[in-house]
Amino acid sequence: LLTMASSSHQEELHEQGQEDEEGEDHDQHVQPSSSPEEGEEWEEAENSPVEQVALTVPVGDDPSTPVLTFRMWVLGATACVALSFLNTFFGYRKEPLEITAISAQVAVVPLGRLMAAALPERAFFRGRRWEFTLNPGPFNVKEHVLITIFANAGAGSVFAINLVTVLRVFYGKPISFLVSLLVVLTSQVLGFGWAGIFRRYLVEPAAMWWPSNLVQVSLFRALHEKERRRKGGMTRTQFFMVAFACSFAYYIFPGYLFEMLTSISWICWIFPASVVAQQLGSGLHGLGIGAIGLDWSSISSYLGSPLASPLFATANIAVGFFIYIYLVTPIAYWFNVYEARNFPIFSDGLFTATGQKYNISSIVDSEFHFDANAYEKNGPLYISTFFAVSYGLGFACLTATIVHVILFHGRYVISLSASFVL
Repeated sequence: LLTMASSSHQEELHEQGQEDEEGEDHDQHVQPSSSPEEGEEWEEAENSPVEQVALTVPVGDDPSTPVLTFRMWVLGATACVALSFLNTFFGYRKEPLEITAISAQVAVVPLGRLMAAALPERAFFRGRRWEFTLNPGPFNVKEHVLITIFANAGAGSVFAINLVTVLRVFYGKPISFLVSLLVVLTSQVLGFGWAGIFRRYLVEPAAMWWPSNLVQVSLFRALHEKERRRKGGMTRTQFFMVAFACSFAYYIFPGYLFEMLTSISWICWIFPASVVAQQLGSGLHGLGIGAIGLDWSSISSYLGSPLASPLFATANIAVGFFIYIYLVTPIAYWFNVYEARNFPIFSDGLFTATGQKYNISSIVDSEFHFDANAYEKNGPLYISTFFAVSYGLGFACLTATIVHVILFHGRYVISLSASFVL
């Protein structure tokens, strides 16, 4: 949805540039609603060498725009806490519901403008170093961006929470709140630390652009910039609202009224009694060969939004998906590699050699240590072919990523590191 608005915006800018070259009126240029008085110069930044970024991200800046405002801290902290709680809460569903930062990005706009209209403009500690006001003026795009960054920090799932959940639910081991908090905070701080270390390599270089972020930038501009509607056309805000209403109305069908649209497995319809057909054609419990998905949530689960990802990334994932899911997995299963045919072809469960559910608690002693004797008695643990291939591919991707960076970007990384040391 937002990517379509971004594409529409890029086409509009391209057409607008052609009109400017022909000498037409410049009044249709998009101007920020929070721009300073006419005649004040903007600090121009170097434009990005990437065409998509140059067409979407503005290069102007107004240093006088307030950023660290009272409403930014309130709305940002609230959005961070709310999204963190909701995504963790809904993450325990059989079909997890994820609320992204884009939801907060849209929701905080009326709240920010309401606070700008309702809060007093009185200045506290006037004339002192700590002078501040609850209402420095209209709600601006810089505040909005920081609030969205807050929301994005809380929207991501906390992997360490799974450790706490598994201990309490599956193993019945009590764990105190303090220990749980320390485990979660440690993993989060570690992640932010790695992000800070690699910021020099993955964020600061102009060539390192992230396509999904352009969608949010386009939405920021649509919500904060004023533009004149062309005759017979619509503004980006109008286009966004129309697309939003249409997508919301359509989701009623695959989400509630006709859930079969999530995965139309026509092979299973033709051969309803065939186990092989169910293994190959089922989009929910098999490999999904030939299955058609008309639910955007199932389409976007492939690689995020396919409209935001570059073609080379989508094609790369598609080739790997085809090789591992449509070739490696079926071949390993039907050739009975590691007794694969004793278990479902598609499952994340743990099994015994006979295909029964494996009792994990039986191989853990009272001190929560692995019991080798009990494991020897119960026999080896097995997983499905799909699960094994997925795990193997995950480890292979980690190694391949490091090797790829060394081979293709090694000199660049070394030069950046050397300049940092110097």
